[in-house]
Amino acid sequence: MVAIRRILAPADFDVCSSPTIRYAAELAEKFGAELILLHIVQDLALAMPDAVMPTPVPAPALTQLIDAAKTGLENLVKAENLGRLNPRLEVRVGSPAGEIVAVANDLKVDLVCIGTHGRGGLAHFLLGSVAEKVVRQAPCPVLTIRPPTK
Repeated sequence: MVAIRRILAPADFDVCSSPTIRYAAELAEKFGAELILLHIVQDLALAMPDAVMPTPVPAPALTQLIDAAKTGLENLVKAENLGRLNPRLEVRVGSPAGEIVAVANDLKVDLVCIGTHGRGGLAHFLLGSVAEKVVRQAPCPVLTIRPPTK
């Protein structure tokens, strides 16, 4: 039988996060696995280089973004009633897909549960798909959770 000891659930705090977190939590409970909730803070300096921007855009300090992410994860634990699972909360800075894969490697994760945004066409072409990149690069199986239907 497959042993699942650690489940990673990235959360970006949008509408797709809650169903993904619920799936991951239920699986963690069924397998007696550690649940790891992860939020990636994108470094805005990397996302919007000066060459593209005509004038610098004021942005919050990176430490403020990291603190807000930690608070967001704590609030997610409360909102989804996950305290009983004692999830590990991780905040990383960087590119979402790359950091998710790095955390999966670093923490020897057995399963990644990730939400998809369901973008298609031009939005998918321009923004890419974090979930798609994670599926291709992760060192373990990846369970993708579709967004709620409207």
